[in-house]
Amino acid sequence: MDGAQTSSAREETSRTKALCIAEVACTAVDPLREIKAQLGAGPFALVCLFASPRTDFRALVQATAGGFGDADVLACTTAGELGRGGYADGLIIAVAFPADLYAVSTVPIDNLGALDAPVLMDMLIRKRMALTQRAADMPFEFGFLMVDGLSQREENLTEILASGLGPMPLFGGSAGDGADFSATWLAHNGRIRQNAASLALIRSRCPVRVFSLDHLRPTETRMVVTAADPDNRIVHEINAEPAALEYARLLGKDPEQLDPFTFAAHPVVVRLGDSHHVRSIRMVGPNNELYFFSAINEGMVLTLATHDDMVTDLDRGLTALAAAEQPEQILGCDCLLRRIEAEQTQKSRAVSDILVRHNVIGFSTYGEQIGALHVNQTLTGVAIYPPLQTAPG
Repeated sequence: MDGAQTSSAREETSRTKALCIAEVACTAVDPLREIKAQLGAGPFALVCLFASPRTDFRALVQATAGGFGDADVLACTTAGELGRGGYADGLIIAVAFPADLYAVSTVPIDNLGALDAPVLMDMLIRKRMALTQRAADMPFEFGFLMVDGLSQREENLTEILASGLGPMPLFGGSAGDGADFSATWLAHNGRIRQNAASLALIRSRCPVRVFSLDHLRPTETRMVVTAADPDNRIVHEINAEPAALEYARLLGKDPEQLDPFTFAAHPVVVRLGDSHHVRSIRMVGPNNELYFFSAINEGMVLTLATHDDMVTDLDRGLTALAAAEQPEQILGCDCLLRRIEAEQTQKSRAVSDILVRHNVIGFSTYGEQIGALHVNQTLTGVAIYPPLQTAPG
């Protein structure tokens, strides 16, 4: 072994694993035993569980509450999982943050429709300051949010959280229910909750980079929302016509052809500042209204978007995260509509291969959060780089 190889090997042995990962079948008889066997002894500061909606969620929460010593345990249901083999269904993914690398403060947030913004912001400021003092030797930080994907309150929540967290970068995902949109569930230290969110404030010895990727580009085709129900994310009219009929006309499609595959292939975006952000359509209502995944308002100008190649764009974006150093792990929240598009275009295997190659773990969502924004049709997450410690001897 030459000198360069010796140095590389020594550096490798001086690194501590940035995250510990486990994945088990959602039908496992004793998921806690299998998860603990894969994660190792710990101790951990935080354990996050991303569970297929086919999981017996109540039994999982009861089994894992207090099952990791002093670690906080957060859980949510998914619209699919991002496992060791890429896109997956029917799994429970566990992501554990080792206590020697992370300090964590978690915040349960209930009743998302009646948040007291000043109280929540003040509490976040105090918690962040206390965490900074407690983990002064951990210079890197980020916030991770898990939120009810059927609450329709993500926008208001992220605006409040971003204000309270200040410079701490925030990302997260909306809990899912596969493609059923019936019931999404969260749990915080053994308590099962709906219309709620769990926020983890995290400081680390590992360098981190919060990011958001999409492969959509605006076209010249624009439309105006002329009648809407913003509280329920419903658009009744576009260009003074029934919303679904006008959207179909602009696509050159029969309104009867509108389905999740169409919405994934032909999203709309809204311009915010210098950037465009997706406002994905969830379904067509009985009166040709359109239900959206994100906030929508009367007078909003929507632009039809087109796609770059999903595989090429994803590989490019994740490779850029490794320009200076390869992340040891990426924790990701990937929109359900991206998975639908990949399946429709027969690119699921290629996308999965890229996720595996870049060590992406996480879950498919009903929406993603980045800073003060709730967005759709993105892969949003945090790249976690290996900590370099003093090598022995």
